[in-house]
Amino acid sequence: MASIRVLLVSSVLIIVLLVCLYADSLVFLFSRWFGSEDYSHGLFVPLISGFLIWQARQQLSHLPRNQSWWGLAVIGLGLLLYGVGELSTLYLVLHISLWIVLVGLAITLVGIRGMKVIAFPLGYLLTAIPLPTFFYANLSSQLQLWSSSLGVGCLQLVGVMAFREGNVIDLGPVQLQVVEACSGIRYLLPLTSLALLCAYLFKDAMWKRVVLVLSSIPISILINGFRIGVIGVLVEFYGKGAAEGFYHLFEGWVIFMVSFGLLILEMVWLGRLGAGSLRKSLREYLRWTNHEVDTVAHGEVIAISNRLFSPGPAYLCSVALFAPCALLGTLFLDRDEHPPARMAFVDFPMQIHEWRGHTFSLEQRYLDTLRFDDYILADYQAEGQQHVNFYAAYYRSQRKGQSAHSPQSCLPAGGWEIASLTQTMIPSPQAMQQPILVNRAVIQKGDQKQIVLYWFKQRERHLTDEYLVKFYLLWDALSRQRTDGALVRLASPVGPAESEAVVDYRLQEFAIEVVGEMTRFVPD
Repeated sequence: MASIRVLLVSSVLIIVLLVCLYADSLVFLFSRWFGSEDYSHGLFVPLISGFLIWQARQQLSHLPRNQSWWGLAVIGLGLLLYGVGELSTLYLVLHISLWIVLVGLAITLVGIRGMKVIAFPLGYLLTAIPLPTFFYANLSSQLQLWSSSLGVGCLQLVGVMAFREGNVIDLGPVQLQVVEACSGIRYLLPLTSLALLCAYLFKDAMWKRVVLVLSSIPISILINGFRIGVIGVLVEFYGKGAAEGFYHLFEGWVIFMVSFGLLILEMVWLGRLGAGSLRKSLREYLRWTNHEVDTVAHGEVIAISNRLFSPGPAYLCSVALFAPCALLGTLFLDRDEHPPARMAFVDFPMQIHEWRGHTFSLEQRYLDTLRFDDYILADYQAEGQQHVNFYAAYYRSQRKGQSAHSPQSCLPAGGWEIASLTQTMIPSPQAMQQPILVNRAVIQKGDQKQIVLYWFKQRERHLTDEYLVKFYLLWDALSRQRTDGALVRLASPVGPAESEAVVDYRLQEFAIEVVGEMTRFVPD
């Protein structure tokens, strides 16, 4: 009993310290689980992992007691990643850090051999972690285009005239936009997670398990494309309201259950290939489960070794390791930065040589999402030329959830798609400085086309890679106590009689003027 009390007290202390240390990342994680249908499956993943570990308790109890000090090294690695995640503003790194810490705790409690027994349940926790924002946006955008193409194919197959422009399906009098919510990613992520669980329970050859998991990706994409086609048919015959409200939600649930049913049928088919069968492996699994139920029903008590309730010194030392780290975490959150003085964007000149501009205001929902400290949004136009849209967002101190966002996350909107994404050079306004490398994106929607230039001005650097932005955030936070910076974006339409080369020249001409002004508003 004493060992159980020690385990409970030490575990409660560890949980409290972990909650204090990872409070912000846990809030973010739960907000995704409860606030986004794309990750609503994440709430069940820890419960499933916990159940699988509970089922393995018999096997764990018969292992020799060999709690390992290697667990402390793994915990140390996780805590090191915590610092990296805090300074680089990456929630993904923080979530992986927490997972590594949990793995380290498991090693200190049940040892290396015990860790092998519960490797899958612990690894399964990774499926509950949200994807990075920019990766999620790119994946969702690509799925939108695939779903739109498959939906148009289904419509044309049943004789409905339909055409695709980006992620917009043109049905003639009605245009059906395949928005982010219809991309199918909310089926892809949970179905892949379920496929992993099925593969774990599928007691058959490894190649069959791999095929089962990989097949969940095309199944979810093809079925979602079929779903878009069905919605198009309903809109064609019953009006636009058929794609909204209860019908849309109901069709989504039906399609997900169909996808899961296809996964089960695939397990049956794979089980009948080669030696062995799915029926046999499932019967064996159920027989093992029912053995426990029958044992309890007959009044027998399953003896579980006290090894599981006897925390070793390595596990107890983790409490002493977490305490100073929790204090260090509060210092990360409360760190003070001292960026140089700057001018506010409200004073940005509206007349730059022959370019005359006028400003716009962003909607409140964008302000709440982007959380910058200052911004400018304006259209500039020179006589006889198309306008250039100028947007810059400044962050005084870039923290988790408050840092420069890549335009790749928001460019594919309103039916636009990225036709190409390359890099180009902008001549520096100062003759002695090197040209500036920027991203160049061509976006299209039907016959409309725009060219977008964007880059990240992070202290004295002009960066095009978001990974480099995160690296320098970490480096400058440690070496200079500064993380201020801005995103700069220029966009201009390609006119009916214009070539891309003409628009490139217009954007570069204006970009030279902007770069010359930016240092006063985003200091080096």
